[in-house]
Amino acid sequence: MEGTLQILFGLLGGLAVFIFGMNMMSGCLQKAAGEKMKSILALLTKNPVMGVFAGALTTAVLQSSSATTVMAIGFVSAGLMTLPQSISIILGANIGTTITAQIIAFKISDYIYLFIFAGFAASYIARSEKAKNIGQTVFAFGLLFLGIETMGDVMKPLASSPFFLNMISQVKDIPVLGVLAGTFMTLVVQSSSATIAVLQNFAQQAGPDGATSILGLAGAIPILLGDNVGTTVTALLASVGQAKDAKRTALAHCIFNISGCLLFIWLIDPSAAVIRWLSPAGPEVEVISRQIANAHTAFNIIMTCIWTPLLPYMVKLVTGIIRDGAPAPQPLSSPRYLDGKLMAQPAAALQLVSKEMARCGKLADGLLETVAGSVSLDNADLYVPVLETCSQVHELNEHITEYLADLFTAGVMGEEQADEAAGMLYLLGDFDRIVLLCRELTGMLQERIEKKYKYSKDAMKDLEKALGFLEAMYAQSLQMLCEGIPVTQGNQSVPGDAGIVPDRRAQEKKLRKRKEKVLNLSLRMRKEHRMRVSKGKCSAKLAKPFDQILNTLDRLSNSCVNFADSVVEQVLRKNSNHF
Repeated sequence: MEGTLQILFGLLGGLAVFIFGMNMMSGCLQKAAGEKMKSILALLTKNPVMGVFAGALTTAVLQSSSATTVMAIGFVSAGLMTLPQSISIILGANIGTTITAQIIAFKISDYIYLFIFAGFAASYIARSEKAKNIGQTVFAFGLLFLGIETMGDVMKPLASSPFFLNMISQVKDIPVLGVLAGTFMTLVVQSSSATIAVLQNFAQQAGPDGATSILGLAGAIPILLGDNVGTTVTALLASVGQAKDAKRTALAHCIFNISGCLLFIWLIDPSAAVIRWLSPAGPEVEVISRQIANAHTAFNIIMTCIWTPLLPYMVKLVTGIIRDGAPAPQPLSSPRYLDGKLMAQPAAALQLVSKEMARCGKLADGLLETVAGSVSLDNADLYVPVLETCSQVHELNEHITEYLADLFTAGVMGEEQADEAAGMLYLLGDFDRIVLLCRELTGMLQERIEKKYKYSKDAMKDLEKALGFLEAMYAQSLQMLCEGIPVTQGNQSVPGDAGIVPDRRAQEKKLRKRKEKVLNLSLRMRKEHRMRVSKGKCSAKLAKPFDQILNTLDRLSNSCVNFADSVVEQVLRKNSNHF
């Protein structure tokens, strides 16, 4: 009994060290990759073949097919990716996840502690964040193999246990039991990479003859198929509460792996023969780990080659199973793009924040336009929906701010990503001030109608004109934020390519001119209003409320200019990261 517990605790401890090392390596690789992750994600908008490559490359970087799958589901739920694109990403992710098994198959047990020491020393001595992340990645890589080595050591006594050998023989003779065992293992651990690592280590244990694996490749393949089926549960859990396309993406992942399992379970012996032929020769216990890794890679490559040309039929299948229904109405204050499940992938999360900020900015732009167009209308009811929209946009702004705050708290962002997130928070503050000032100005205009203040027609025209200037200023800034600052190359204006300096001065000059127009118009309005009061054309009682309107107008003008300045700095920061 004591020996059994020792084996169990050693297995669990080794598995814990392996999973910890794998997760740490994934997080450090993301931080080290930083903005390069966006370049990988940019491939998602291409054709299905490019989507497969992007999914494989992203998974190779993240060292987790589950992370890539959750990312794809989050993007399709947010509307940033179409259903065919997300399915192609998942096909590629299944190939990318086999990299872990291939790495494990290398015999580096003699160098484990060297990796751990070198990684620790590099992360401890390094000053730059990127160097620290690389050092921690090497350290985590060493921990990953330390966990594998621990599991291998505690499994050795099992090879001589008659009870265990009898149980393994049943699994070898009945492939369905192997599939069920692999599925159950992955359901418990929630990591196919971890369960395949356990499988590779277990298969390396020699049988009674000392040269043959106690499991063998033919016995390992069904368990491997079960591992692939079990990993689909992560995708299904990630799709809970998401949009229908997100659920279809998760379903496509299930169909991919289950169809592969149903196909290969009838071809175990031929598949094992082909894998043995492709893999290095030698005693089975020495090459079985590489054979399992090659079987894992071959399975996913073959299934991807089968399903990629059949992608339209996959889309029809999952769309037919999960049919469209009437979309539930969502308030403006409800985020459409933010996804808490993507907190572990900061590059993807920041992309969703940018999309949500663009939506928030357009809603604020609509407020300015509506207020400008309703100044001359004597109907207080027109301002009620404007005030409601202001409150909803303010609430949406708070949701985005909280999401960014959670990203900072999670500690997953690199230095460049943290700078970008800080710039976003500053922009959100400008957004919020503009929205709150719009609400304040709208309340004053509504009060003018309710209290029957009679301003002159010239005053109302000037007020409408000033709001038009502000709306144009804000719209220009918003366009700069969404599309980037136009840049000058010779006599032509082109998008912000690398190596070309944005024409910042031209943009700032336009914004400053518009601000001067608003300020000059405000001064003229004050002066003319005083003249009308002195001549008895306007009541002196209206001087104070009119001055309050003009003061709010000035503050709104300053906020629009501050917002424009923040946009310029934010876009320049992004451009400088790519130069």
